[in-house]
Amino acid sequence: MKVERFLIVIVASLYWVEGREITKILTVKGGDWGSWGEIKYCPEGSFADGYKMQIEPPQGFGDDTSLNRVSLSCRDAETLEKTGNITPYSNTRSFGSWGSETSCHKGQFLTSFALQVEKPQGAGDDTAANFVKFTCRNKTEGEPSVLYQQPGAGYWGSFGEWSEICPLGSAICGLQQMIEPFHGLWSDDTELNNLKFYCCQ
Repeated sequence: MKVERFLIVIVASLYWVEGREITKILTVKGGDWGSWGEIKYCPEGSFADGYKMQIEPPQGFGDDTSLNRVSLSCRDAETLEKTGNITPYSNTRSFGSWGSETSCHKGQFLTSFALQVEKPQGAGDDTAANFVKFTCRNKTEGEPSVLYQQPGAGYWGSFGEWSEICPLGSAICGLQQMIEPFHGLWSDDTELNNLKFYCCQ
């Protein structure tokens, strides 16, 4: 009986972090390299309603990395005021520039995602993750609509299946990135390989 209670406490603790109740962790198939970094959350009471991407354009004869970082913008669910942005810190070198922010209609929040990934190229130049898109929905009702930045896709690879969707009453509140460290000049770098998003009540 004591063991059962202990396991229940462990499982419950996984779903309460930084004052947030996690209802679902959204995952998809991504790239093959790197490791998962820290998880960053919107402030309590707020949820992600927009995003921007850091993308390196094609390098010609150089090493391509394509999509390298993702940042979420947060908005309070009650006041609908902006509460900041979250971008998990990584101490590895990064390439490319940040694009503009793309947001849901006011009052809607991010609820699922799909990732464009280039398959391993063997002896060729690998880029892994290339682009990400989301769905938006009111937290408590309505059908989700697709949210993406122009031009709608990255340079290489294809979109996989959509992730699961946040349950009604919740929306994306947290972000985790899988990043391959910088290998140095004359090496094949991919940087961002995969993403996880956390749904909060």
